[in-house]
Amino acid sequence: MSAVELADLPGLWRRTLIAWPDGRSDAASEVMWLQSLSAFADLRIPPGRPERGDASCLRQLDWEMLGFLAQQEGFIGHLEVSGSIGHWHRRFDYQPNNGIADRGILELAGEVLIERGIDLPYTEHWVRETQRPAPAMALELATATALPIGVLVAVGDAFIYARSRAAPLPRNTTLRQLLGAAGSLATAQDLFDCEISFGHIAGGDWRIERSSLPFREGQSLAPSVTPPPPALLAGADPAGGTLVIDDVAPDGAAIKRAWHISRYEGNRPFRDWFAATT
Repeated sequence: MSAVELADLPGLWRRTLIAWPDGRSDAASEVMWLQSLSAFADLRIPPGRPERGDASCLRQLDWEMLGFLAQQEGFIGHLEVSGSIGHWHRRFDYQPNNGIADRGILELAGEVLIERGIDLPYTEHWVRETQRPAPAMALELATATALPIGVLVAVGDAFIYARSRAAPLPRNTTLRQLLGAAGSLATAQDLFDCEISFGHIAGGDWRIERSSLPFREGQSLAPSVTPPPPALLAGADPAGGTLVIDDVAPDGAAIKRAWHISRYEGNRPFRDWFAATT
């Protein structure tokens, strides 16, 4: 076993196992953790998702699909590592906030990263998919109001885009419980009006492969960034600029979602990420 520092962690990690002290374990859920220099994004999809049928937007998701989506997990934020203890500071959690810190002891055993929970008892095994060293970047995204917030994290050719809900969920409950208390299908659907989407970049195409919103899979994020190309090509810091992506309104209308870029981190100029799409 070897100690772990933050500089060891940038990359795309997939979880191969989580185990709990009572003997339960899960090796079937699809879990992607994308770590930039400090920013991270995480998406966790359990097995057994229903077929999405013809659903192409939030308003077409039925009770069966919503029941499955209530089991998903995911979060975005910043990671700090000190003395091989990782502390994931969450800016947005797909599930309601339970008030428990997300901290774990980290060890490298060959190619496997082992995480042992501190505030909750669990053991997770992670395997890195990206080659080292890899280009990494993250854009923190904001709107004119306090919420929603968002992030776009990319490492190598992998990315995760996420946006929070426009209003926080009640604390110390679960999405399953909130879904059970929803008085109508529309109210239930609104619980899931947020997004965590994972995909790969190829030839300037940011294609979504897995998403907390099933109808987003197969769509292109199509990001574009302003300032305009001269500033972009000069490598100017994009903080204060605008990120625009292709999105889908709850009723299915195609929309352009514009974000204010509040912070950029990266180990290469951001023009190398967006010049082909701007």
